[in-house]
Amino acid sequence: MDQQTIFLTILGMMAVTYIPRALPVLALARRTLPEPVIRWLGFIPVAVLSAMLVPSLVAGGGSLNFSLDNIFLWAALPTFLVCWKTGSFVGAVVTGMGCVAAGRLFLS
Repeated sequence: MDQQTIFLTILGMMAVTYIPRALPVLALARRTLPEPVIRWLGFIPVAVLSAMLVPSLVAGGGSLNFSLDNIFLWAALPTFLVCWKTGSFVGAVVTGMGCVAAGRLFLS
């Protein structure tokens, strides 16, 4: 593949990534959204994170796994609690890493 094709491919990928993100910002920049819409938009990050995270926690091997062998699922529970109560990203990461380490030490 020649350099021009690679460059045009990269530019095309940049456009299809940037445009869907920029259009809503440009369309809504000068508008005030109603309170229910703002409240509804606040749930989107939690919903997206849950949709990405839950399948890997409960179905990592291709089937549902709620057993004690699933260290990541059980480590996620106190991690979610710390994140919810403190709102600290660093606290949640440290809690999650500590729980996984403790789980591997004591359960494996």
